[in-house]
Amino acid sequence: MTKQTVLGRVAQLAKANINALLDGAEDPQKMLDQLIRDYSNNIGEAEQAVAATIGNLRMMEQDHREDVEAAAEWGDKALAASKKADELRAAGSAAEADRFDNLAKVALGRQLSSEKEAKDVEPTIAAQSEVVGKLKSGLAQMKTKLVELQSKRDQLVARAKTAQAQNQMMDAAENINVLDPTSELSRFEEKVRREEAKALGKQELADSSLDAQFEQLEGLGDAAEIDARLAALKTSA
Repeated sequence: MTKQTVLGRVAQLAKANINALLDGAEDPQKMLDQLIRDYSNNIGEAEQAVAATIGNLRMMEQDHREDVEAAAEWGDKALAASKKADELRAAGSAAEADRFDNLAKVALGRQLSSEKEAKDVEPTIAAQSEVVGKLKSGLAQMKTKLVELQSKRDQLVARAKTAQAQNQMMDAAENINVLDPTSELSRFEEKVRREEAKALGKQELADSSLDAQFEQLEGLGDAAEIDARLAALKTSA
């Protein structure tokens, strides 16, 4: 996997639209749990790729430091050889002085080579450092998205449970309305009213019968009076 591919993948994952995924979810809890697992795995893969990229950068930086240090060492060796050549030449040992000058030239050649290697790798190190910075930023965004996803999952599960409880309560309320106990009371009240009316009817009937009996008694009184007056008439005659 190239550095560009890694960076592109991290950027793509970091921009994942979690809300859009939630909108089409039939079972949000299961979908989010799976999405969290997948996203965590993607972060793990990205971390490995970023770690490898950082490792390559650190190796280049180490090689660069070694080239810089080698250039300095070869410069010191060239200076020492040159001084030695000057001392030998002053002492009359021209041949030996030439040998040390040649050694100084070899050291200077090594110094130039090390400096060139160090300089050539510097643009690559700079570019790689920029890539690593972007990769780290992308990973940070991915982890932020993961926290957001986990929080969204918890909120959605809590809302689902609340909605479920509310639906159960509403279903229970509907059942209560269907089996309204006050309707039973109404029927019982109607039955009581009918019984009360029946009792009133009986009372009224009883009262009517009593009035008739008293009327009969009054009729019997009139007949006795008539019989008494008739007897009185007969006696007086």
